[in-house]
Amino acid sequence: MTPEARAAIHAASFERERAWSAREFAALLGDPHVFAVDAAEGGAGFALGRAVAGEAELLTLAVAPPARRKGHGRALVAAFEEGARERGASEAFLEVAADNAAAVALYTAAGYGERGRRPGYYARPETTVDALLMGRALA
Repeated sequence: MTPEARAAIHAASFERERAWSAREFAALLGDPHVFAVDAAEGGAGFALGRAVAGEAELLTLAVAPPARRKGHGRALVAAFEEGARERGASEAFLEVAADNAAAVALYTAAGYGERGRRPGYYARPETTVDALLMGRALA
């Protein structure tokens, strides 16, 4: 998937936050610790992860709005975890907006638990929203 395609899916998926640009995706993917996994259905979505020193971070996961509620998110989380394990990670972490109920439910169902909170982390037009720090063991 091209950086432009990733940027378009990201923009459609994160309307309340600043979407990442194609240039930002290209730069991230130039980092040897960063990896991408794509949905089996081409163009449905992707996840970006980083694995360093036994830990992995899910940097972003986006599913195109028309492809939602079809299991792509669950499959992308599993593919991210497998990619992290292949890169030697035994722990995985992520941040998610506390008001993103669908994402929180997805990660909770995948075994992630809340490890912390960043108050007011996500800026919205009229307010801020906490970031939930979630994690799980991959072993």
